Amino acid sequence: MTTRNLDALFEPKAIALIGASNQRGSVGQVIARNLQESGFSGPVLPVNPTAGAIRSTLAYGSIADLPVKPDLAVIATPAPTVPGLISELGERGCRAAVVITAGFSDPAARQALLDASRPHLLRIIGPNCLGVLSPPMGINASFAQLTPAAGGLALVAQSGAVTTAALDWACGRGFGFSHVVTLGDMADVDFGDMLDYLALDDATKAILLYVESVTDARKFMTAGRIAARAKPVVVIKTGRSAAGAKAAFSHTGALAGADAVYDAAFRRAGMLRVGQLRELFDAVTTLSSGLKVRGDRLAVLTNGGGAGVLAIDALEALGGRPAELAPETVEALDRALPATWSRGNPVDIIGDAPPERYGAALEALLTDPGADAVLVLNCPTAIADGAEAARQVVETVRRSGVRRPVLTSWLGEVSQAEARRLFAQAHIPSHETPDEATRAFMHLVEYEKNQAQLMETPPAWPQPEDREAARRIVEEAMADGRTRLTEPEAKAVLRAYGIPIAESLVAATPEEAAERAAELPPPYAVKIHSPDISHKTDVGGVALGLSTPEAVAAAARQMNARVAAAAPNARLEGFVVQPMIVRPRARELIAGVAVDPTFGPVVLFGQGGVAVEVLADRVVGLPPLNRVLAREMISRTRVSALLGAYRDRPAADAEGVAEVLERLSLMVVELPQLAELDINPLLADEDGVLALDARIGLTAERKRMAIRPYPGELAGSLPLPGGDEVWMRPIRPDDEPALVEMVERTSKEDMRLRVHGPLKRLPHVWAARLSQIDYDREMALVAEDPPGELLGVARLIADPEGRSGEFALLVRTDRQHRGIGRALLERLLHHAAARGLKEVWGNVLNENQRMLALSRELGFRRAPSGDLSVVKVVKTLT
Repeated sequence: MTTRNLDALFEPKAIALIGASNQRGSVGQVIARNLQESGFSGPVLPVNPTAGAIRSTLAYGSIADLPVKPDLAVIATPAPTVPGLISELGERGCRAAVVITAGFSDPAARQALLDASRPHLLRIIGPNCLGVLSPPMGINASFAQLTPAAGGLALVAQSGAVTTAALDWACGRGFGFSHVVTLGDMADVDFGDMLDYLALDDATKAILLYVESVTDARKFMTAGRIAARAKPVVVIKTGRSAAGAKAAFSHTGALAGADAVYDAAFRRAGMLRVGQLRELFDAVTTLSSGLKVRGDRLAVLTNGGGAGVLAIDALEALGGRPAELAPETVEALDRALPATWSRGNPVDIIGDAPPERYGAALEALLTDPGADAVLVLNCPTAIADGAEAARQVVETVRRSGVRRPVLTSWLGEVSQAEARRLFAQAHIPSHETPDEATRAFMHLVEYEKNQAQLMETPPAWPQPEDREAARRIVEEAMADGRTRLTEPEAKAVLRAYGIPIAESLVAATPEEAAERAAELPPPYAVKIHSPDISHKTDVGGVALGLSTPEAVAAAARQMNARVAAAAPNARLEGFVVQPMIVRPRARELIAGVAVDPTFGPVVLFGQGGVAVEVLADRVVGLPPLNRVLAREMISRTRVSALLGAYRDRPAADAEGVAEVLERLSLMVVELPQLAELDINPLLADEDGVLALDARIGLTAERKRMAIRPYPGELAGSLPLPGGDEVWMRPIRPDDEPALVEMVERTSKEDMRLRVHGPLKRLPHVWAARLSQIDYDREMALVAEDPPGELLGVARLIADPEGRSGEFALLVRTDRQHRGIGRALLERLLHHAAARGLKEVWGNVLNENQRMLALSRELGFRRAPSGDLSVVKVVKTLT
């Protein structure tokens, strides 16, 4: 259940307050005051068995005594009474309740609350929450200290204390809200539910989240990606400094801390994460301004050198880059500025700069090809008027016509008030300090990166070389009751998935180790072979740089004694012998897989070697990954700078590294027993990548992936009338070009009937959105013949409750009349029934007689659509 009945929270016709009170300062008294004074147009119905009236409003002794059915109830009574009240409210037809009361930490008490609500489909906010506010509807169903103004921001938070602080801070700065929801303990309604509702709420222009934890990761990711495509979503997550998960088995598990995983989830969902409450509102103001940036290069224009240096320092600390001024820009500035200007970025136009100097310098910077945005700074002086400089900046921006972001910071308070007013009127972002303005620029940069991930069209996945061999190794180990693979087994699994791995041979005795060494080129490395020892160096189980087979045998004998003493309970099954890998220009990396308790499997990448946990240079990504996402992951690490060429070292094979991450992601999808995987080190140089060592841990019950992988099981032959057939499969992100081509080869009339309007060409944003779908709630089946040439698409989008879905169908004009459309739609209906939908519907133009005829043949009925030109067709599924 997701958005069902949530409209009762925000658009109720009547509100009941259970536990209303006249006792001054009590929760029941404060909520009653807020409900009665916030401007709600419907009846507020206080319930109190002993009070005749609450604040001069007639009170009712029980829920049964209420004269009208309440759509929404607010409950502030002792915890043991709440389940019974929920049951009574459900019987009266109430559809939503806000449970202010705490005391439901016991799982049994929490379950009693849910058991009381579910027979009536009554939705619960809380328990243990501040309440709900909807200023446009005049609703303050909370014990907050104030009712904010109506506006376009929606705030969803787990903490009541943070919410009251945010309301106080925001109201003092003129922010208004569409909705404010405190989720408390999230027994029922959670972040995923609210994101689903707010994504389609016209009154909400941007969404702010304060997150302490996520309950249903897949629902959160699905709803979050849908919401972030529609409007800015900015999030604060507590626990950034919390220690990461401690894993005894792999470096990957130790490094993939919970906060890093949340970071990855927010990025993958297209959200922007910020660190502070004030930054939350600054960020949403910046994102809502409509400014777009193409990169992270900032040009700074200032009348004070120190302010410019502050901005550049902040920029580099946040990961941005100062723009390098083009020669033609420097020439233009030379003509416009005094000879004493800084001749670089920041562009210091000197403290006595008149307004005209600001305008000329800004005009030059706005056309510089190396600047993605311009930050204009002003330090107040007695020589020049800051307000007049601001007017010149506004006029220059207006006159230039260049769609390049301009941000401003007029330092100071009293003397700069007029300048800030002018910028506000012109919708030019203004910030109090250079570092705040620089941070706002980086918010734009980060947000655009995250949004690009939603719309990117990546290439297809690489295929494993022998997935069945990998599955056999894993299944045999699980059948033996083992929770980890031996090193040779782990390397065999990696090799089966096409990850280059160092050659190694297994020997049972020191003498056999010498024989195996003779088959390899010297020098040699020897490691202990034991299913019980993961970190071999910790117990003396590694010997390196052995020059002869005899040295291998001697080292193996000594190793046996050392390891037996250090790990007396470990089973010693022999040795692993491999040639020493000599790649002096290789970078040492780490790549692996871990399982997060909330978001499930994650892929990790960073700087490797023996000091991997000390360096902690790593990034986490949520699978399934593709090449674009893998490259983006790599770019977020410090070690990524070392993959390029420097000094006498050629550039390393960065694409090979990205492919390793892709292949690890594919392993996650295809090997559900995978619990942990560690490749450390993964060497990368100009000759490619090579895994030197590998560890793999197994589990019988792995948490599901937060993002549903590609449903390849739906692919297969699609028989057509007359014995023909075409290939059918779910759409893939790399289908974007083929989708565009299919539309281009479809007649304008067919496209008009499909999209209910003219469409000459499918824009990139549309094509990316239609080809990169969330397979959990959406499905698009394509017919192709030959491979890669799309003939038709049948699409289904399910509602958040999973009860009904809207279908759409398009077949290329030159491939119609072959039965492709009917066959695709039948398969889509079968899929909808299999996933539990109760009905499928679609809107068809009255004049589209062929589609109306097909829908009749497939058992659709007609239903009112509210539009005389459109017929709604509905099919009930069994």
